[in-house]
Amino acid sequence: MGFLAPLWLLAGAAAAVPLLIHLMRRRAGARIEFPAVRYLVRAEREHSRDLRLRNLLLMILRVAAVLLITLAAAHPIIRMAGAGHAPTALAIVLDNSLSTSAVVGGRPVLQRLQARARDIIRRSSASDRLWLVTADGVVHGGTRSSVLDAAAHTEPFGGAGDLRAATSRAALLARAAALPAKEIAVLTDGQASSWSEPLALGDIPLHAFMPVAPAPANHAVVAVRAIPARWTPRGAVRARLLASDSATYRITLEGRTLARGIAARDEEIVLRAEPPERGWTAGTVELEPDELRADDVRHFAVWIGAAPAVAIHPLAGAFAHSALDALVQSGRASVGNEIALVPADEATKLPALLIAPADPIKLGAANRALERLGVPWRLGAAQHGESMVHAVDSTRALEGVTTSVRYTLSRATGAERTDTIATAGGAPWIVAGPRYVLVASPLAPPATTFPLHASFVPWLDDMLSQRLSGEGGIPREVAPGQRIPRPAGVDALELPEGGVMTLSGDSLTAPARAGTYFYQRGTARVGALVVNAEPSESELARLTPQALAVKLGTPAANVLTDSTALTASVLTAAPQRPLVAPLLLIAAITLLVETLITTPARRKVS
Repeated sequence: MGFLAPLWLLAGAAAAVPLLIHLMRRRAGARIEFPAVRYLVRAEREHSRDLRLRNLLLMILRVAAVLLITLAAAHPIIRMAGAGHAPTALAIVLDNSLSTSAVVGGRPVLQRLQARARDIIRRSSASDRLWLVTADGVVHGGTRSSVLDAAAHTEPFGGAGDLRAATSRAALLARAAALPAKEIAVLTDGQASSWSEPLALGDIPLHAFMPVAPAPANHAVVAVRAIPARWTPRGAVRARLLASDSATYRITLEGRTLARGIAARDEEIVLRAEPPERGWTAGTVELEPDELRADDVRHFAVWIGAAPAVAIHPLAGAFAHSALDALVQSGRASVGNEIALVPADEATKLPALLIAPADPIKLGAANRALERLGVPWRLGAAQHGESMVHAVDSTRALEGVTTSVRYTLSRATGAERTDTIATAGGAPWIVAGPRYVLVASPLAPPATTFPLHASFVPWLDDMLSQRLSGEGGIPREVAPGQRIPRPAGVDALELPEGGVMTLSGDSLTAPARAGTYFYQRGTARVGALVVNAEPSESELARLTPQALAVKLGTPAANVLTDSTALTASVLTAAPQRPLVAPLLLIAAITLLVETLITTPARRKVS
């Protein structure tokens, strides 16, 4: 039993009033007998037993009436079993991560989970509120039919999603609903990597279902990379497999088979090639199909073409000259006029890798050249003192680099968005945009330690080939649904099946389906977005029901492996019935009985 207005229970103290009145009537006095009233005393003794019983009954009736009215004012409610279920806020978490597409017993695990979701939804009534939350963060709400349709048409996600976040969101939805009962149902394959850390859901009732069948054996391509990202035109593909035994693989480029082979367990695959394709190209590493087909293919992208032709200015510095010579000797660059490597004050054309001038007197000329070339950045006052350099994209290429002399960089108001590659002292230090890269320090040891680091030559290679070449760009591998910044100058995304998706804003969400998506500027490919599932999704080891209950983080968690038991456990909260009307009725009857008892006595007195 519960009370909607429990403060009214304090008024129950008024029940002491009839009791006090009853006690006050029992007064004692001097006993004096008169002969004329002896017969009355004798009559009173004969009827005293009846009088005591009547007075006691009146006291009980009056106290009961006060208590009943007080209880009614507190609005008591009681749960009644056997009369349907109470209106319930039910949030169903449906695991549609990539691992649920594994085939067990002749059909995907996701189909089993969808069937359990539909069973639960069909048990709901019009007074319930329903939500379906999937691992990829999509929330479906509304009528029973609409949520039922959403459960039936849920597709496997291309990656891991976030089951923990989906469950936490389901708990928030259920708690926010103004209904007497709240529940969560989690339908998952129990993959251990999806539940790495325990949740903290409180005491909300939670019912979880996971299949009893063991996870199937699985092999997968868990990593693949083109080395380097730009082939000139030679390069290599490096891949890593997950397999309990040897596996047959195939490497393709634009659908054409580059190589076939058999890899031993834990063997790394390395293929060196000099293909005829040119420009941005999509490739795959594939295995023979197994029960989890989605991770048997992994995508990569590579730019294939001639080495960038670079013209270096004499004032660029001795270290820049030495680095470019090393790239030319290895075939990663050539001497020519395609790209300029030049101090900003001497720049006359783009594309160019622009370096801050060594002499501060030349800042004015450098800024005039930047304005003339359409570069939106300007060099400001010199900053002296050692500052650590940090790469914005969290790579280790600039780890340990410091600056002693750097110029502040400011961007023109209204200029198009650009990329900040590295910062120093919390301010932009290397910035890039369409057809330019600008370094805010001279590339010499008195200004920065960067030319002395082993990462300087690979960094220069990346800038020349990926940022400044005619079809340059940065191939980036992301997980499905991941939020990433939009590269500067990119206005569309070319889809694998054909067609183009226009991009706007400073960021974009990676597509849910694995594949290679090419960045476009106009109609030209200027980079690649490679979408692959997280390697952890290929590890199909499952938690035990007991371990999953601990991960769900609520003492009210009930993990089941039987579908019938699951259906019987959900939506079982007994409905609540108000007791105000019955209590008031009993109080009225009590007062009526009190009136009937006292009325004859009043008539006799009169």
